Amino acid sequence: MKKFTSTFWLQRPIHWSLVFSLISLLVACNSNDIPVGPTSLNSRYTEEQPALSGNGRFLAFVSNRNGNHQLLVYNLEEQRLIRIQGLNRPETIAESPSLSYTGRYITYITSDQGRPVVALYDRAMQQSQILTPTYRGWVRKPNISPDGRYVVFETASRGQWDIEVLDRGPNIELDIPNGATVGSPP
Repeated sequence: MKKFTSTFWLQRPIHWSLVFSLISLLVACNSNDIPVGPTSLNSRYTEEQPALSGNGRFLAFVSNRNGNHQLLVYNLEEQRLIRIQGLNRPETIAESPSLSYTGRYITYITSDQGRPVVALYDRAMQQSQILTPTYRGWVRKPNISPDGRYVVFETASRGQWDIEVLDRGPNIELDIPNGATVGSPP
């Protein structure tokens, strides 16, 4: 006759509760519930750091689909990904997106010579430019104003995290709704 110790009897219920918990998680997380495909919002890969345009039409986010860390833009009205030429450069990482009112301007963090920099992509011009090429410190978390004129971000140029406001100037083409005038609510 086998002798059972109290330790064995205490471990046995824990073992079965763990098994039942894992089975219930597997059943609840059915992969068929996730819409997948080249044009779907979610994929089987990590999707993170969402940013919504001011008008609520566009969503920018960072994705790891197809094995590439990339910044993607999704049209919520048409429920499809938008192809954006020149936004994601090979062998660079894009993070922390922010969108202007209609999604014309996208600010994000990318790398330049191994350093993080704030970049701005203009969807109308299909061009990207680095806004912080001369900053000596690290930068993070850029955010663009709804009209696209101002970009705020955090910088560690003084040895601590501070907030910088970058004015792109009065001569840029503002991202305002059609028919709206500057200074009027959308």
